[in-house]
Amino acid sequence: MSQDSDIQKKIDYEIRMRDGTCKLLAACTQREQALEASKGLLTCNARIMAYMSELQKMKEAQVMQKMVRRPSDSGLLDDRVPCKGKVAISDLRIPLMWKDTEHFKNKGDLHRYAVFCLLQIGAEIYDTEMVMVDKTLTDICFENGVVFNDASPDFEMKVEIYSCCTEDDFVVGGTPKKLASKLSSSLGRSSGRKVRSALDAAGGSPVSNGGSSPILLPSPTVCGPKYHLLAYMTVTLSSVQDSFRTHDLTILGNEECSFWLPLYGSMCCRLAAQPICMTQQMMSGFLNLQEQQLVGNDLKWTKLYCVLTGTHLVCYRTPEEANTKAEPAFTIAVNKETSIRSTDKDLKCTDHRISITNRYGGENVTHILRSESREEVKRWMGAFRQHRYDISQWKQCCDELMRIEMPPPRKPPAMLSKQGSLYHEMAPTHPSSSCEGLLLQDNAVSAEIRALLSSYYSDSY
Repeated sequence: MSQDSDIQKKIDYEIRMRDGTCKLLAACTQREQALEASKGLLTCNARIMAYMSELQKMKEAQVMQKMVRRPSDSGLLDDRVPCKGKVAISDLRIPLMWKDTEHFKNKGDLHRYAVFCLLQIGAEIYDTEMVMVDKTLTDICFENGVVFNDASPDFEMKVEIYSCCTEDDFVVGGTPKKLASKLSSSLGRSSGRKVRSALDAAGGSPVSNGGSSPILLPSPTVCGPKYHLLAYMTVTLSSVQDSFRTHDLTILGNEECSFWLPLYGSMCCRLAAQPICMTQQMMSGFLNLQEQQLVGNDLKWTKLYCVLTGTHLVCYRTPEEANTKAEPAFTIAVNKETSIRSTDKDLKCTDHRISITNRYGGENVTHILRSESREEVKRWMGAFRQHRYDISQWKQCCDELMRIEMPPPRKPPAMLSKQGSLYHEMAPTHPSSSCEGLLLQDNAVSAEIRALLSSYYSDSY
């Protein structure tokens, strides 16, 4: 239920953002402002749809959980779930293939395009900054990278490239008056004159029918620049190589489309991943390590504080050394090729041992660890099994720790960054009731989203 509530809050937040963006877009007087606002509107809508899809998946999971599992099936199903991890994409570069006459000889019209990317894994969606492109550029480059913090090894990252020709005609500012002009011409001379005069007198307010309640005009479709999907690609775990690589794009549209750009057909980027099993402690505690030398006729054991992380069992003398990342006393490799056995299944055995075997130079090398109790051995063996399972699922991402640099907080566009921006200037302290028919209100929610949410929760509860 808490996950449902969290997603509901995210949906509500995106709806409020969408409504605010619609207000901003309707009041934009500059083309750059309108392009940024339209980009934000597209992103909000994409997130709302992604969250709705996530809610549907949760609903299906709840139904599956209510199904009674037969006792005979319990031993056949593998309930192990691989650990999550971070997936980062950075250094995005899209090569362009202009004609020689356009790029080198500077012939033809100089069209400018606003381009940005949407990146999605599951319900997580991020957008890049908007880049202005014309025929003087050979590549479209996005400076800021994106990090997904909760990805599974079976992730599918979809990268969508959107484009808008800045020369396209679109309405900025003065929407109520333009709407009134259209109404006056479509309703006829007499009725249209009354509508326009009423709108002009009320500053864009709903038309009164002479009674106590106004005739609310439907909220108009927000005018502004329209972005179009130019190309897309999908990358999975197999594409992660921690290096700058080229990936094929699926291109939409053609030269006849106003938003079309001469893409080379590929995108270059760096794709890296950091599974949690490579960055965090998966298990820790005291174990006794068997030394190679004998003390008299007895084996020598050294008590060490062991930490299972990455591809090693790192052994320190004390927990304090582990916390300060001091030089370990001993390190044992733990990877997909490692063989790990224990004596926890032998009820008669009172010596609780774990053997870890790795192959070096064609020879097997075994390290013996001893625990204080059978329960402790079971805990360690469970951690080892899960760790090896995580490594097997994340594959090449566990060969060595990949570098991920957290992107700096993105600065808002210059025209919207300061407190005295257009949005703050246009937002009234106390909204007037006379604008309900023409501008979206703070609590407005589209009918289709209301219907979807209502049906989901009525079915779930």
